[in-house]
Amino acid sequence: MKKILTGKVVSDKMKDTIVVMVEHYEKHPKYQKFVTRRKKFKAHDAGNTAKVGDKVQIEATRPISKDKHFRLISNYSN
Repeated sequence: MKKILTGKVVSDKMKDTIVVMVEHYEKHPKYQKFVTRRKKFKAHDAGNTAKVGDKVQIEATRPISKDKHFRLISNYSN
């Protein structure tokens, strides 16, 4: 089963590539406070369909380039 992540597009300036920020909440081991962790992933977007601010779903795939290991599955924009 491939890893599927949901996040928000923060950049679409590259050709056929988007940058997706994925957030998740976890409890801090020492202070027992819930904190937000954020990570950015580059994803392949053939046709440049996603725009900044769109909520998208990405899936892990074979390495497409040095930093790109995900591809766009679906776009939840209006």
